[in-house]
Amino acid sequence: MGTAQDIRNLLAAGTTINMPGVYDALSATLATQAGFDVLFISGYSVAGSRLGLPDFGYLTQTEVADTARTVCAATSLPVIVDADTGYGNPLSAMRTARLFSAAGGAGIFLEDQLWPKKCGHFAGKRVVPAAEWLAKLRAVLDLRTEGVDLFLVARTDARSAVSLDAAIDRAKAARDLGVDAIFVEAPESIADLERVAKEVEGVTRVANMIEGGKTPLLSPKELHDLGFDLIVTPLSALFAATKAIQAAFAALKAEGTLRGHPELLVSFTEFEPVVDLAGHRGLEERYGS
Repeated sequence: MGTAQDIRNLLAAGTTINMPGVYDALSATLATQAGFDVLFISGYSVAGSRLGLPDFGYLTQTEVADTARTVCAATSLPVIVDADTGYGNPLSAMRTARLFSAAGGAGIFLEDQLWPKKCGHFAGKRVVPAAEWLAKLRAVLDLRTEGVDLFLVARTDARSAVSLDAAIDRAKAARDLGVDAIFVEAPESIADLERVAKEVEGVTRVANMIEGGKTPLLSPKELHDLGFDLIVTPLSALFAATKAIQAAFAALKAEGTLRGHPELLVSFTEFEPVVDLAGHRGLEERYGS
């Protein structure tokens, strides 16, 4: 499995990493086959796909850990896991970090929202005092002494909940603790992004590209030029899959068959290499099962 150090090495080599959001073994497999370097387990996507619910604080620590085990078993790439707020106090954050590391995660996002948290691009977010969030980050960093080395992304939602100034101050404080990356969520303009990059120096900066979200949708090169080299594109797969399934189900309900709509599907044989059917047939033959 990929490790935190693999992510650090990619960044040190000058790679601008674009992480697609995944939420199950199939989406992780498809992202791996597409040639990405690092994957991201999106809490929004897991809540939507696993629970059929919005990213509104419904998702539990153990549900995310279970998803991480499934995803990490399906790929050799490093996987960063959305740890929300750590699900409690600093001790809870430590347990969360241990669980996600044991599941195969190479890193986590840890945010400063007040529980129950919301999607970073929803209205009505609130944040905890900065000291409370920083204590959780410090607790997770201290786990490195026992061998739990996670690529730690410090996410602050203070841009929407308080102000951009407050978000930048929190990001600086997290940087000074020694986190791997800082993430000011939901900048509302290129000017916001420029301020974050200019004022929070000396650390990897994260940009979140949500189609239809609050932040301008920019390419990895455009973001790199602004000073952001860890890009998360968390909802593209979920939104694309939802649209495709809606179209297929609408046709199926209307006509009772998709015989006349091959364009809506991969074929039976086209799906076989996705799940490596040939490889599994080879195992079957080898062991005579």
